[in-house]
Amino acid sequence: MHTDAGRPANGARVPRCLWLTLADPEPRYNGQFVYSGGLIDAVAQSGTEVEVLGLSRPDSPGPDGRDPRIIWRLVQHRPLSHWGSLTSPLPHIAYRCRTAEMRRLLDDLLAQDWDGIVFDGLSVGWALTPVQQHYARRRKRPRLIYVSHNHEESLRAQIAERQGWFLKRQAVRLDALKVSRLERGLVDAVDLVTAITPEDRRLYRVRQPSKPIEVLTPGYEGRRVTGRQITADLPRRAIIVGSYDWIAKRMNLEDFVSVADPLFAARGAELAVIGSAEESFLDRLRKSAVATTFTGTVPDVTGYMDQARIAIVPELSGGGFKLKVLEYVFNRLPIFGLNGSVAGVPLRPDDGIRLFDDHAALARGVLDAMDDIDQLNQIQQRAFVACGDKFDWASRGRQLRSALAGS
Repeated sequence: MHTDAGRPANGARVPRCLWLTLADPEPRYNGQFVYSGGLIDAVAQSGTEVEVLGLSRPDSPGPDGRDPRIIWRLVQHRPLSHWGSLTSPLPHIAYRCRTAEMRRLLDDLLAQDWDGIVFDGLSVGWALTPVQQHYARRRKRPRLIYVSHNHEESLRAQIAERQGWFLKRQAVRLDALKVSRLERGLVDAVDLVTAITPEDRRLYRVRQPSKPIEVLTPGYEGRRVTGRQITADLPRRAIIVGSYDWIAKRMNLEDFVSVADPLFAARGAELAVIGSAEESFLDRLRKSAVATTFTGTVPDVTGYMDQARIAIVPELSGGGFKLKVLEYVFNRLPIFGLNGSVAGVPLRPDDGIRLFDDHAALARGVLDAMDDIDQLNQIQQRAFVACGDKFDWASRGRQLRSALAGS
């Protein structure tokens, strides 16, 4: 029970956090929203008052069923267009949500007393300047925390270099330069940076060796299959689960399927791609696919995982922590991926995971192992044991609460 003054019944002061994010994380259909939503919930459950500013989404739920400890300030506005960011000093990732109403609400919220302000991803990097201006002449300001979802500077540079068309490559390079400038400014300004993987922390430390940087991997609260035996009765099928609303993910998927589909067809195996994407993109892939099926959006992925022998992580670029890896682990699917594509999880190569150097080697490795039932069961069992107690949202909430308190 809390009093109107923001103090619990025992008189201790409750810390107050202003959480700036791209958009309402509900429904949590991709990794960005799962991570943001999980952290917001965990911080509130740690005993912190949380007020969230972000854009509303067309499928955002109503107030019923929401955690009453969280106050949502959701702006009924569609994100700004990609083209407008070409003439802005902000990259598209931040420009898209710097709407007039978001700026107005931020100004109103800054008039309140906060113990901490969280910049949840580079999408809200636009808010750094108004925050700094508001506190410039004040003796005390809240602790500022940047919760990064990726080391965006290196990631956007990778994406730019993979663009095939010259003009598009130049446009993406320009946007990557804006990303670099904004991310560096945000990292320099805040009191604490959280990195989603140890690999990202090392990248941040190259520029800022003395900056406090903590690793904040996601938690997991989905289904945990206590026991599963892969058998020869299952379809000879591998799956890729994800959402493909981001260009990096579409590029990774298209590149892998172009290599893997003919190999799977020649070996009489199936490849199933489970997850949301624009139908025009999926239809283009379907036209040339022989062994690969594309479901589009599905209400639940667990049935598809139950009917597969192997899960694939084919990302050449995309960075960060891939939450689908935890889904694979806790649903007991052996994981086959690319070297460098699975960060932040305690899986050892050739023990709890199989890793390969390129898409062709990955596809062949999956096919070579498809009928090795004993090997597949060893991989999934070792991965489950290795990850079992290491992805708890509550501990992430306590970690951020301590950061807000400066301890």
